[in-house]
Amino acid sequence: MAGLIPRQFIDDLLARADIVELIDGRVPLKKAGKNYQACCPFHTEKSPSFSVSQDKQFYHCFGCGEHGNAISFLMEFDRLDFPDAVEELASHYGMEVPKEENTLSPAQQRQQQQAYRQKQDDYELMGKISRFYQQQLKTATDKDIAINYLKGRGLTGEIVKRFGIGYISDNWDGMMKQFSSANTNQQLIDLGMAIEGDKSRPYDRFRGRIMFPIHDKRGRVIGFGGRVLGDGTPKYLNSPETRIYHKGHELYGLFEAKQANKQLDRLVVVEGYMDVVALAQHGVNNAVASLGTATTSEQLQTLFRTVKEVICCYDGDRAGRDAAWRAMDNALPLIQDGFSLRFVFLPDGEDPDSLVRKQGREAFEQILNTATPLSEFLMEHLSKQVDVNSLEGKSKLVELFQPYLNKLPQSTLKDGIITSIANRFVGGVEKQLVELTKRSSQTAQKKAVQVSSKATPVRFAIALLLEHPHIVKALPDITILQHLNLPGADLLNQLLSLCSANENINSAQLIEYFRDTPQGQQLSKLMFWQHGIEENAAEDVFLDSIEKLLNTFVEQRTEELMQKGRNNQLSPEEKQELQALLNA
Repeated sequence: MAGLIPRQFIDDLLARADIVELIDGRVPLKKAGKNYQACCPFHTEKSPSFSVSQDKQFYHCFGCGEHGNAISFLMEFDRLDFPDAVEELASHYGMEVPKEENTLSPAQQRQQQQAYRQKQDDYELMGKISRFYQQQLKTATDKDIAINYLKGRGLTGEIVKRFGIGYISDNWDGMMKQFSSANTNQQLIDLGMAIEGDKSRPYDRFRGRIMFPIHDKRGRVIGFGGRVLGDGTPKYLNSPETRIYHKGHELYGLFEAKQANKQLDRLVVVEGYMDVVALAQHGVNNAVASLGTATTSEQLQTLFRTVKEVICCYDGDRAGRDAAWRAMDNALPLIQDGFSLRFVFLPDGEDPDSLVRKQGREAFEQILNTATPLSEFLMEHLSKQVDVNSLEGKSKLVELFQPYLNKLPQSTLKDGIITSIANRFVGGVEKQLVELTKRSSQTAQKKAVQVSSKATPVRFAIALLLEHPHIVKALPDITILQHLNLPGADLLNQLLSLCSANENINSAQLIEYFRDTPQGQQLSKLMFWQHGIEENAAEDVFLDSIEKLLNTFVEQRTEELMQKGRNNQLSPEEKQELQALLNA
């Protein structure tokens, strides 16, 4: 990494980007007057409060306060850090990201460069290891054990290649012999590929296993799952948490599902790597696995940002139903109208792998089509805990529903669940149901992030400059406010300088200069301030605001000089300045 991404490149990238096209590809937008809108992808809501402005190249949610430009959206929606978001946006428009030497201190530069290089080295090394495992499936002396196992599971060479499946023999240092060195040993330990042994001699974490590489959203290998061959334990061994792999955030098979489907409509969550691969072998190319954990909130957010329908397909035993319950509980705050979470519980002794091999793709998809909706699953689970034929049981059921309804945002689904409770379990608990509805409604209400509407001249000037950066040309001198002592004046002067120095700057570019600063937060709020000024009147109101600020400056300076005069502290030049101000 040579340094920072040049500011000029970021400006050029944001000038080329179309934020409406970018967001619409992930969150369908509808025209709403001058702007576009949708239900916010960053929090659950019933009515759309997420607004996207094509003119400003900016988005803002009036419900949760999330806001930003095209780079910000990729950072939040795709969970990318800033350099990766710039890379992603640049690749979308066929642009190559240059680097320039930065102005940080030498120590800070070294730290920044080291962190960047470390990350790139990690991805590169993990990719090499994945290719090594794939090669071992072809060349290892005991490769037939692995090949026969995969064939026995009904997998073809094509599907093995698509998922990058590999193999490692049951030796202590099969992988380490290939990659161990004084420079890489610690890195291999940090990445979870090796375990530090006695006398500082690391050995392979994965041995005698079929290897499943785990890819991130960009297709980079970040970890592995290994399926043991033989009687070893554990049956499946997963990479530990590392600096590039966080299992609660990733989904095995999601990258492959996106590669196989131009348009994903739904995703099926299964329990294991082999389930995902076996389903793909039979043409079900939309399965993912949650990497040995209960499906987390972060994974569910990723799922619902990708599709609107998610089906959890688990074993029908106690463990499977418990996993489903945890997934449902984590999903409740994310469910809004138009999104669906459903559940399939397979017969005893069956898993998706075995079922699709026995019955085929069509039969398996038919099972998915009859999946149990979230509302029915919730109702069934809680009803089993009470005697629904007694008044006490009905009353208890209403209480049991309360915490789960509180997690659900206001929606048609939530209203339907409450109505269903009333229809199925009425009789002596009507008042309690009314109170339940009231409490649930109150709990779901969220205070919108409000922008202060105090209409000061500084606020007007900044807001209009953000919307119409070109109006700076109407000022004969951009330095006329440099000595103004008012809240926000420093920020206004910075904006005046930027707009003057960059003739064609737009709103998204302008606000990018203030990323990760307190001023950036203030500007983002003002970007969507409903000030009511029509576009054709913007310049006049801007100049009027500047004139009021100049009058304020004259008053401030006059009072300052008069105070010095009272104390006989005026210089000859200041006496002349005061006289001019008083005669103005």
